[in-house]
Amino acid sequence: MTLPSKQAFVPFVSVANMMKLVHHIGIEQVLVDLVGEIEDDFRRWPTFDKTPRVASHSDVGVIELMPTSDGETYGFKYVNGHPSNMKKGLQTVTAFGLLADVKTGYPILLTEMTILTALRTAATSALAAKWLAPKGTKVMALIGNGAQSEFQALAFKAICGIEEIRLYDIDPDATAKCIANLKGRGITLTACKTPQEAIEGAQIITTVTADKQYATILTDNMVGAGVHINAIGGDCPGKTELHRDILLRSSIFVEYPPQTRIEGEIQQLEADHPVTELWQVISGETQGRKNATEVTLFDSVGFAIEDFSALRYIHGKLAEAGLYEQLDMIADPDDPRDLFGMLLRSA
Repeated sequence: MTLPSKQAFVPFVSVANMMKLVHHIGIEQVLVDLVGEIEDDFRRWPTFDKTPRVASHSDVGVIELMPTSDGETYGFKYVNGHPSNMKKGLQTVTAFGLLADVKTGYPILLTEMTILTALRTAATSALAAKWLAPKGTKVMALIGNGAQSEFQALAFKAICGIEEIRLYDIDPDATAKCIANLKGRGITLTACKTPQEAIEGAQIITTVTADKQYATILTDNMVGAGVHINAIGGDCPGKTELHRDILLRSSIFVEYPPQTRIEGEIQQLEADHPVTELWQVISGETQGRKNATEVTLFDSVGFAIEDFSALRYIHGKLAEAGLYEQLDMIADPDDPRDLFGMLLRSA
């Protein structure tokens, strides 16, 4: 089976079809595949157009556009972040994405990305830990047990071999939800009453909280030597999770410094504080973890290349699975100079 060739039709992946596609492939297999796609694209990082995402902030959230191109294919994601939505029974994050052919400008894929973003975020976290965490790590603390937590847990199990996850959330119901959703998936799950309890015995600490504010989820005295921290929740100006002193004694790894310095944990530091770009580690240009006592920190805010990787992965799976619809969304007159004539003939 091949995708439709008529240019007026664009393959569209609805939420329903995205869920079917993920189950068709298998959740953990999708995460493994996404890690491979993102890793490959990070190895060719210099070939991409890169820009900090275009953000429109309000006092209740943010709406963002995240574009990039490798010269052959263009991609962008629309995404929002509204933590107060949970009180209204709405998602904190919603997203959709598009791929286009650079040679013609015509779109070649339109898809939901709320689910896909959750998957690629977890895949990126596990990818960073694959390169930075202590070898042989089996225990992770997961602080923040909301919509992203189960994806993170399964990614770390599939990619890093995590066997036990210690869970904490300010809302015990969120932890109970996470445990129920992960039941029977081969992970030992422990509900903890405090962040301190959660990180006991953990070699990886993942923070994925949602409040849009300066927060201190981890204080310096809580973080021992030799751990790896994935700081996932801080992803916009004015939103952090870690005490500044943790940053000052960590080796910090980021996606794209011009964006992370605005949105990530390192917004708390001086503009010239040294950081290492993750792609440089993956491509072999620089070293990741240097010794067993080093504290490594992946200050993740999410970057457009990761979404590009996820979009291309989904596009590549459509012909095999057939789980898409055709949207007639491009005006395609017989004579490209006679758009008005096409409109007249449609009456």
